[in-house]
This record gives sequence, C-alpha cells and structure tokens, in this order.
Amino acid sequence: MNIEERAERAAEWKRTGRYNCCQAVVMALIDETGLTEEQARAVASGFCVGMGTMENTCGALIGAGMVAGLKVGGQGTVRFTRALTERFRAKCGALLCKELKGIETGRIICPCDECVRSAVLAYGEIMV
Repeated sequence: MNIEERAERAAEWKRTGRYNCCQAVVMALIDETGLTEEQARAVASGFCVGMGTMENTCGALIGAGMVAGLKVGGQGTVRFTRALTERFRAKCGALLCKELKGIETGRIICPCDECVRSAVLAYGEIMV
C-alpha cells in the first residue's frame, strides 16, 4: 500500500470514529513501528484532541512523530519531528488543535480527517 492509500485509510478511520487522530496515524503506519495493533492503539490513545485539552499539538502530528521515533530507534528523532512539523504546518496551517479547529476564531483551518491525512503524507515525504 502506498503512502497516499495509507493517508486515505487513516482519514477514513478518523472520520468513522474507528480511531482517534493519533491512533489513526499510528495504525496506518503500524508496519513501521514494530508494535502490535493492541500496543499501538494503547500508546496512541491519550494523544487526541490536543492531548485531551485542545490546547496542545494536534494528535495526528504527534502520531507521526511517534512512528518516526520508533522507525529510527530514537536516533535523530528530533530532526525528523522538526521536519514533520514543518510539513504539517505547511499542509494544515497550524499545529495546535484549538487553532486547527477554530475554537477561538470560529473558523476551522483544517478538519480532523484532513489533519490525519496530512500527517501521514508528511511522514511519507520525510521517512519513506
């Protein structure tokens, strides 16, 4: 499965409620992690909705960073997550959940399923 197909699958999982934003990204890239499905779901479960507060980084981006760290065994992860962050911001227009969802402005910058899609695509551009 190519990265575009993975991104579409992840977006659909988020859209249908099968997984939260972080889980959808991690599950779409699970073969990069060495984790079982159960482990991946569990480790990514608390990083949705801007770490549960909408005040923090989008869970989809966090998921991509988690997978990157697992893929490289922690070697150079900061460099990769910096690149992922730059690509994600370029695609989505912001990093914080509340900004992406327009909580303070009433203007949604990027819907959740598109954040998930963008995080997987950014991962593909940097890591694959």
